[in-house]
Amino acid sequence: MGKLEFAIRRVFQLILTLWAVGTMLFVIFRLMPGDPTSYILSPGMDAQARQQIIENFGLNAPMHEQYISFLSNAIFLDFGRSFHTSEPVQDVIFRLLPNTLILMLTAFAMAYSIGIVLGVFVGANRGTSFEKGGIVLALVQRSMPTFWVGILVLWVFGIWLDVIPMSGMRSAGGSPDSFLSMLFTLDFVWHLIAPAACLAFYAMGYPLLLMRNSMLEILGEEFIDVCEAKGLKRRTVLFKHAARNAFLPIVTAAAVSLGFAVGGSVLIETVFGWPGLGREMVRAVIRRDFPVAQGAFIMLAGFVITMNFVADLAYGYLDPRVTYD
Repeated sequence: MGKLEFAIRRVFQLILTLWAVGTMLFVIFRLMPGDPTSYILSPGMDAQARQQIIENFGLNAPMHEQYISFLSNAIFLDFGRSFHTSEPVQDVIFRLLPNTLILMLTAFAMAYSIGIVLGVFVGANRGTSFEKGGIVLALVQRSMPTFWVGILVLWVFGIWLDVIPMSGMRSAGGSPDSFLSMLFTLDFVWHLIAPAACLAFYAMGYPLLLMRNSMLEILGEEFIDVCEAKGLKRRTVLFKHAARNAFLPIVTAAAVSLGFAVGGSVLIETVFGWPGLGREMVRAVIRRDFPVAQGAFIMLAGFVITMNFVADLAYGYLDPRVTYD
């Protein structure tokens, strides 16, 4: 099997997975107990007005017709209108998605830049207390729930020391001219540091351990002995020769980690009140806003699936030893 054939097959698998996710979401939300119109229908409405609102949202149609309409519209990223605000769901998603991406990418950059450097030194100091401490640190980071770390950070640095904001991504009363202008303000950075650091704290353990294991393999190769025999400095051997060759597993695993960072961002956004897509998804589930919840779930699931697809392709292109036979 060639790389092109493999890529085409993975594209079909990606589409099939997205269809399965969308179908499960459609069924699950409609099997949930309770009336989804309870948030939009007033008890004082007469029967005719209530029926008109239900028809406007298409909730009176047979289930199979709702399913076909849902799939055909989802292809064009049309998930209907919010039950709560009557705003088009795609407008809600594309308004909040940049906030989630900024938080997630910042945390990802922090986690991998620090984790990779620590992994190099941990792998280079095998058998020492530094290596044992690095492994323990990574395991602790991976075992601590992100929402618990976020609550702890808010309690210590937000309530007790009062050095970080408690919620949001800008101070009250701030009204930047545009989203881009807000990104380059100190107020935005001040609000971003705490949630990004909490998310990075959890994600840092994976690249640290992966880089450490990869370094252990590379440092045992003969070309490392040749570099050391030439009298090269230890730092040059570690970063210019060993780390560059140990970096391949990190690059390919980074795509998968970036996708799964979405799950952590949902919890962090909820704890820190970050106005992103993850927090909106949780709020939509609570108020049974089917269209918004479905749209948010599908967008985040699509991001995870796409990152897995990128990782699969990256293996073959970055490492010529990988074959698809």
